[in-house]
Amino acid sequence: MELSVNLCGITLDNPIIPASGTFGYGYEFAELYDINVLGTFSFKGTTRETRYGNPTPRIAECTGGLLNAVGLQNPGVDRVISEELPKMRQVFHKPVMANVSGFSIDEYVEVVSKLDKVEDIGWIEVNISCPNVHGGGMSFGTDPVCAGEVTKAVRRVTEKPLVIKLSPNVTDITQIARAVESEGADAVSLINTLVGMRINLNTRKPILANRTGGFSGSAVFPVALNMVNKVYNAVKIPVVGMGGVSSAEDVLEMMMAGATAVEIGSMNLVNPYACKEIIEDLPKVMAKYRVDKLTDIIGGVI
Repeated sequence: MELSVNLCGITLDNPIIPASGTFGYGYEFAELYDINVLGTFSFKGTTRETRYGNPTPRIAECTGGLLNAVGLQNPGVDRVISEELPKMRQVFHKPVMANVSGFSIDEYVEVVSKLDKVEDIGWIEVNISCPNVHGGGMSFGTDPVCAGEVTKAVRRVTEKPLVIKLSPNVTDITQIARAVESEGADAVSLINTLVGMRINLNTRKPILANRTGGFSGSAVFPVALNMVNKVYNAVKIPVVGMGGVSSAEDVLEMMMAGATAVEIGSMNLVNPYACKEIIEDLPKVMAKYRVDKLTDIIGGVI
């Protein structure tokens, strides 16, 4: 069985990538298993300044998934480079994916330009689709012109493969995908979370202090699969698929829909061994469905 894939010129031993915000900087999970079994992982969303995130409560359970409104809590790009990445290097020895968020084009540019100088960062994933913060994130990702402007600006300051993370909270996600492709994106990743809400029946108030949050988990998988397939057929650059993936079978579906690699998010919060177990299950699931090489099935839905 051949599990390896090539994402923007870099070979992954397998297509499994823990998604940003669900895997920290890797070293907590490294206490549980050797995280070098992963293809790579996308580390926590990074902004220019330290962010403490949204007020609590900022997590709410719901059928088939969860809502989160963490709000991009992170130590800021300078401390990520000086404190978090040295600890990560002790436990992870492959190129890593850096995830970047911002509240202005200038912020995206500054953060990307700093991360561009870090040798062991293989890809830069630019998040223009976060629904949990006000005045940034998703506001760039719901308009093709704005999405293109961010992509064009960060393209100028990095030679690393540029992956633009797209929002599902749009009428036509293919418009956004084409816009970022035209401005120099090397790949797109999708979907980020859907906007959701829960209400406390006793207080008659939203459960989340932020009122709304990002809905993720197995319930969103069919939505994600459809959008990945649409984008795969709309652009010529690779697609990284994510959204509700929870099994090796889901990985095969996502790749048949058009994904070159597959990010796994909420399942890491439910089961910290999820990615390891999916990687271990892949060969037998491939055998069951007569798949010798994963690359043979990318976009192979009939």
